[in-house]
Amino acid sequence: MSATTTQPGASGLPTAPVRPWHALSGLGPWAAFLLILAFLLCFLIVPVGMVIYTAFINESGGLTLGHFGNFFAQSVFRESFFNSLIVSLASVFFASVIAIPLAYLTVRFEFRGALLIQTLGVLPLIMPPFVGAVALQLIFGRSGSMNLLLNDWFGFTIPIMDGLVGVTFVESIHYFPFILLNLVAAMRNIDGAMEESALNLGARGWRLFRRVIFPLAMPGYLAGAALVFVKVFDDLGTPLVMGVTNMLAPQAYLRITSVGIDDPLGYVISVIMIGFSILALWMAARVMKGKDYATMQKGGNSLQKRTLSNWESVLAYGWILFVLFVTLAPHLGILLMSFSKVWSFSVLPDSYTLEHYATVFHDAGGMIGNTLLYCLMAAGLDVVIGTAIAYLILRTHLPARQWLDYLASAALAIPGLVLAIGYLRMFKGVNLPFTDTPVVTTWVLIMLAYAVRRLPYALRSCMAALQQVHVSLEEAAQSLGASKLSTIRRIMVPLMAGGILAGFVTSFITAAVELSATILLASAQSQAPMSYGIYLYMQSISGRGPGAALGVLAVVVVGLGTYFSHRFVERSRVTTKT
Repeated sequence: MSATTTQPGASGLPTAPVRPWHALSGLGPWAAFLLILAFLLCFLIVPVGMVIYTAFINESGGLTLGHFGNFFAQSVFRESFFNSLIVSLASVFFASVIAIPLAYLTVRFEFRGALLIQTLGVLPLIMPPFVGAVALQLIFGRSGSMNLLLNDWFGFTIPIMDGLVGVTFVESIHYFPFILLNLVAAMRNIDGAMEESALNLGARGWRLFRRVIFPLAMPGYLAGAALVFVKVFDDLGTPLVMGVTNMLAPQAYLRITSVGIDDPLGYVISVIMIGFSILALWMAARVMKGKDYATMQKGGNSLQKRTLSNWESVLAYGWILFVLFVTLAPHLGILLMSFSKVWSFSVLPDSYTLEHYATVFHDAGGMIGNTLLYCLMAAGLDVVIGTAIAYLILRTHLPARQWLDYLASAALAIPGLVLAIGYLRMFKGVNLPFTDTPVVTTWVLIMLAYAVRRLPYALRSCMAALQQVHVSLEEAAQSLGASKLSTIRRIMVPLMAGGILAGFVTSFITAAVELSATILLASAQSQAPMSYGIYLYMQSISGRGPGAALGVLAVVVVGLGTYFSHRFVERSRVTTKT
């Protein structure tokens, strides 16, 4: 028998019985659970499962490992495998070289512009890496601005943009903010008393950092490093734009587009990419398992900022300015390219024009509209599903509800290219109901791929937002006669608005620069979003100007979305406090 409670009203008389909020159940939560489970199965688990299954079956449908043996028997695939592994590990290393000093200097020491430096350090994330690759070739390539100057002044050049070295350089510059953001957050949460104790025991300088500060910030560093490895290992656009095809992602793309959707080696490469993505995330968690990184104080008693000496300030500012110059070079290069009429074998463009922007608005206006349509729908779907999963996990006792979190979060380890291959395989020969239009030729799959790949970001934001809404507020609304649906709509969702918006914007801005899934799923130019349009423009020398202009517009869209989301979140916080 379930117990009920009565609470006295203002007149001392008992009010209607109130059941605990967590005990609420009914058809609604079960319907939401089943709908979300069906969505995840249909658009994530089954397509990826078909990719994995196809890699292990032969022509007669029997299980085999022969496709993997064929893969490793061919030198081009072995070379591609090791190249991807080396580039990913090297990118993690060089991203760490950039991010660790930048995080330590801005958190640990007192000097002007620390907040501005941290803000500028995150800017590489809002530009697609394949767009930055083209800009960096104009600045650091063999005939780029820097090498022209080096040759004139010193008589030598640095071929940093050639082959795998160039891919590593581009990826390191683009993805180091993942390590920077996580490391800054981790260092700010270190108890200042730990540092003081180490100082009293004689630890100074490098020894203090190596033995105390960095080990305590290790969870943040490993989280960022794992993300960098996964992103680089799965990246397709950057190698293709730079003409590097001897890596796994380009090989998978070339096999599927040239040999066909039934080519087993494309699926073998996809399985290897999934396996290493999962392995990287698992190893990051495994390293921290069984170790305690907790400290007693958070935020208020964090590391005390210290003043740099004169020569230390010179070194610190010199390093920071050098890092910011290199990391912001893609933005400067793509901006100059978008206005340049001629830029070849010269430090700066020979002449400037606005024709590229006119071309983009005339020829690619539909791409801008497609981007807004796909990304808005995908981000909206993400926050709806994310809010529903958060509600089911934190506000109900449905059995197996935690599996929704596991399944949705699994999308983080699935490369966009692999998901697109799964969609092409799953919907091969399937037409839209009551039409002769194949599903694989519609833009719906592009939007769904965006939504599925960005769902983990929105889910984490929605989970964090709901965890901060005390259940007593919802119970109070129920005690006053509000239904479950009304309580969710008028109490829970408004209080979660900041987190929901953060998840929406994160999904939107990351989907706006997605290329891996788009390049396979965009069947016609009329369906192409901005990322695919940029890639098409960049394939020819004459199209690089309009491609750069479209890239600038993509950065502006992402930047404006980020800015207005922060303004909304800050305003909602002020309103809540008031």
